[in-house]
Amino acid sequence: MEIDDIVNRDVSIADRFRGYLPVVVDIETAGFNAQTDALLEIAAVSLTVNDRGDWVHEESITRHVQPFEGANLEQAALDFNGIDPEHPFRKEIAVAESRALQDIFKLVRTKIKTYGCSRAILVGHNPAFDIAFLNAAVERTKIKRNPFHPFSTFDTATLGGLAFGQTVLSRAAEKAGIKWDSTEAHSARYDAERTAELFCIIVNRWRELSQR
Repeated sequence: MEIDDIVNRDVSIADRFRGYLPVVVDIETAGFNAQTDALLEIAAVSLTVNDRGDWVHEESITRHVQPFEGANLEQAALDFNGIDPEHPFRKEIAVAESRALQDIFKLVRTKIKTYGCSRAILVGHNPAFDIAFLNAAVERTKIKRNPFHPFSTFDTATLGGLAFGQTVLSRAAEKAGIKWDSTEAHSARYDAERTAELFCIIVNRWRELSQR
């Protein structure tokens, strides 16, 4: 790859979304209340632009998270996502909320600097849920310099409805030609990576249409 290609690629990333770097996030929890219910898994997927100018998956990071002290765990939510907070293997690898966020934010800040962006913008499927839990965890842990915009997001449920007539992630993914494995769904990493694929397909398709 020539130096000019790298420069042009980086400029296009910084310019495409008004200086924001889209980062796909999925969070799995033990309920719907961001203030009281435990955050159990978080995954982030960074995106980049390839030599053809297409947005693509660049890097993934996942952390299993220990419930914060006093956190509520709703059994219905655990049954839905299949997470057992007391599973021995999970307890071995789960980290505190503060460590999980620090690891995620370190990657995101590195990508922001690499591509010359001003900050990250969260991409998610119905992302109001994810950003609420993310912001609540940031407040609990008193982490400074959250790299994500505090309230603006990109929603692949809305984009999927526009592009494919489907707002459910699995159905929108299938319409977009993405293979969907229902046995893997509802893990933070799997859902984040499929959401990233869907977002990239829609953004790339719009670029193709706009160049005609």
